[in-house]
Amino acid sequence: MDARQISRIGLVVALLAVSAWVTVPFGPVPFTLQTMALALVPAVLDRKGALAAVAAYLLLGGIGLPVFSGFGGGVGVLAGPTGGFLWGFLAGMAAACTLLRVLPETMPRPARVLVADVVMLLIAYACGTVQLMAVASLELIPALAMAVFPFIVPDAVKLAVGSRAGCVVARAEERRAGGAAA
Repeated sequence: MDARQISRIGLVVALLAVSAWVTVPFGPVPFTLQTMALALVPAVLDRKGALAAVAAYLLLGGIGLPVFSGFGGGVGVLAGPTGGFLWGFLAGMAAACTLLRVLPETMPRPARVLVADVVMLLIAYACGTVQLMAVASLELIPALAMAVFPFIVPDAVKLAVGSRAGCVVARAEERRAGGAAA
């Protein structure tokens, strides 16, 4: 990893923290801008960098820094009712970045990133729902009603905006790198 990649990872970690702080309480699972921030990551970082950024974010929160929603932090958040969504971000990012590698290059980049982001979100939903069910002793439908169904439309909008923003940033970076090489 070079200094530029490390800087990008640091910026993504900061963006994830700031996007988590924009919180609207909505039952046990708050509404944040994290989905939008996560959606741009596969477009701007390679697989290794994307996973490092999300893992660093989880590590910082896990050791108690207030990087999670509502300025939360600590192992209790990772093990609590919403912790599965956080773990799901890492698993989902791994899947999204892997998917980006295998989707055909003939597919437009914004569409590839959006498809990868949808997979990332579905994995985060699954991990979050399972942990919420376990921690709160809920059945599947009540857990989905509490933690997934109310977020589908807002998350779809956030994915669309975030993936588009990521593609714009990536394109600008490619142009800058191309201009620097010339």
